[in-house]
Amino acid sequence: MNDRLQPGLAGMATVEVTMANTAQALGSGLVPVFATPALVALLEQAAVNALSDALDSDSTSVGTHIDVRHTAATPVGMTIVATATLVEVDGRRLRFEVAARDNVESVAEGIHERVVVNEQRFLAKVAEKGDR
Repeated sequence: MNDRLQPGLAGMATVEVTMANTAQALGSGLVPVFATPALVALLEQAAVNALSDALDSDSTSVGTHIDVRHTAATPVGMTIVATATLVEVDGRRLRFEVAARDNVESVAEGIHERVVVNEQRFLAKVAEKGDR
């Protein structure tokens, strides 16, 4: 691991709520509000963004765990801003506190974990699995 992976690293990601990322469109519900699966992806993107300058060039990170409370609905037209702050480094395991807000209020909070992997070895294992 490198010295750049320290608690306090932070990243963010932003998205506008459109019909394409609603629960209705993604099949996770029947109403036209920001979908939980889209929220999870946005929170993961914030964590990836936090790591953008911190990982070695041959490394990447993969999501391994997420525990999120989606606490408020967001209608089409609003913007969601997600943040991820690295709070723990345990070998290759990275633990983030994640949160999201819309134009009015907090809409999510939780924990997200990622693992640092060698990108080429990881992709080779995935390709090998695909050949089975």
